[in-house]
Amino acid sequence: MEIEQADRQSRPVVAFDFDGTLTIRDSYTEFLRWNAGSGAYLAGLMRLAPELMAYPVRRDRGRLKAAATRLFLAETPVEVLEAAAAQFCDRVWDEFMRPDALDCWRAWENKGVQRVIVTASPRLTVQPFARRLGADGLIGTELEVRQGVLTGDFASPNCRGAEKVRRLQAVFGPELKLVAAYGDTSGDTEMLAMAEHSGWREFVKKP
Repeated sequence: MEIEQADRQSRPVVAFDFDGTLTIRDSYTEFLRWNAGSGAYLAGLMRLAPELMAYPVRRDRGRLKAAATRLFLAETPVEVLEAAAAQFCDRVWDEFMRPDALDCWRAWENKGVQRVIVTASPRLTVQPFARRLGADGLIGTELEVRQGVLTGDFASPNCRGAEKVRRLQAVFGPELKLVAAYGDTSGDTEMLAMAEHSGWREFVKKP
């Protein structure tokens, strides 16, 4: 989801985290579970046990996410993933999106801003949600694709923490000042610090 060059500097920007902010829980975990099926997902978790047990010590979300991506998505044609992501979006939308977050999202629509989703989840799996929301832009973790097939590796760093700021500045310029930003975890702290309005865990309603 590309942002038009003319808009990058001419219109103010509002940034939304996705998982836990616009949604009630992590979308990528839910997508992997749904896409794999319960049996295959549980079997996959068994294979991920060493990474899961090491997480409390390492606290490396990117490493754990990368391991899950290799296990569940390696060798998947990108068009198959895109179709599955679209089906997942349609299936979970009504039970997944926070009503108060959607109200805020819509309230910004007529204020002449660019509404951008900035997420640690893979861009390809969040893309159907961004389209349905009418987002002006989507920045997320990029999955590596070779000859139309996912390798299971990342093509970019995990998009959280300082990486969210770096990616925003790569699109909008190093002097970017957000009109507002919304997030719910420590992975959003740096992005919220860029904003005139820092919306920390403002959305609490469930569908």
